[in-house]
Amino acid sequence: MDFELTDEQRMIRDMAREFASEVLAPQAALIDETEEYPFETLKQMGELGLMGIDVPEEYGGIGADTISYVLAVEEVSKACAATGAIMSVQNSLVCYGLVHYGTEEQKEKYLRPAASFEKIGAFGLSEPQAGSDAANQRTMALRQGDEYIVNGSKNFITNGGVADFVVLFVRTDPTQRHKGISCLLVDTDTPGFSHGKPEKKLGIRASNTTTLTLEDCHIPVANRLGEEGEGFKIAMDVLDAGRIGIGAQALGIAQAAFEASVKYAQEREQFGQPISRFQAIQWMIADMATRIEAARLLLFQAALKKDRGERYTREAAMAKLYASETAMWAATKAIQVHGGYGYMKEYPVERYFRDAKITEIYEGTSEVQRLVIAHHELK
Repeated sequence: MDFELTDEQRMIRDMAREFASEVLAPQAALIDETEEYPFETLKQMGELGLMGIDVPEEYGGIGADTISYVLAVEEVSKACAATGAIMSVQNSLVCYGLVHYGTEEQKEKYLRPAASFEKIGAFGLSEPQAGSDAANQRTMALRQGDEYIVNGSKNFITNGGVADFVVLFVRTDPTQRHKGISCLLVDTDTPGFSHGKPEKKLGIRASNTTTLTLEDCHIPVANRLGEEGEGFKIAMDVLDAGRIGIGAQALGIAQAAFEASVKYAQEREQFGQPISRFQAIQWMIADMATRIEAARLLLFQAALKKDRGERYTREAAMAKLYASETAMWAATKAIQVHGGYGYMKEYPVERYFRDAKITEIYEGTSEVQRLVIAHHELK
């Protein structure tokens, strides 16, 4: 297998790296502290094509492959994991579903502006009782003629308070379980739609996360994504793609923690020499480098299978599981390398540690990933 990057992949990686280092990194600590949603920088990313990386050019994207997407998300997340989370949602959870399931009218109305970030999307699957048990949807959509009347609520929705539309999963047949779920595109200015206050979070604090409430919202049948009853299938397909994005976000956090540790170890002196001379530090650095490279290769494998049109559920689960646990592990070791300073906000590893944890939880916990992998190995 050839892992040499193409010219296009290198170009997209370098573009993302330059933007991340020049624009995102200088403001990352501040927006983490203030919890300010970075509208302006996200708009700039949309203009660069970073919000529609694998969206076909005919719909306003740049038509690149999934490897390019992984590389770009890693670079963005290395500088600012909150921005990386928003980027992953817009690309994977919003645009991907529209590309593969949207009608031409839906693609023109929602996909094209989403690819340039002129419209912000959100993915409405989680509910108070439907986290890992995603089929347990209670948001109801009753069809009346050419409309659905929607009532229910969603929680932990990234972009929930700023989105222009939501890819919303609803129950259209209460007699069925996963086969009774459908997917609707809901404009957030629809009467009866509202959102709660932004959640106070441990990490990725600049990403907007809220509850959503729908009270007698009238949604046209023309806004249904796919056929009635296909919602759960769409959600699982989209989440496979999303897990590659979250894996790349985790990889970026891990890489940032690693680079900060190398720099600190070479500069910090104890007992008359840089701490990088001590074997205990060297082993932590070596283990970080090895685990990060393994996570990167797992992500590349999942991305390659996706681009070849092959089934990649197992590979995406493996990549997301390993990359997220590597991010948490590397961030923990980075604090250890920094000692007491790593516990202080003066150094960025404290933020990396907080940001890393969510990658083990959203878009399928580590436990869910292990269930997915085991299902494929034991069937």
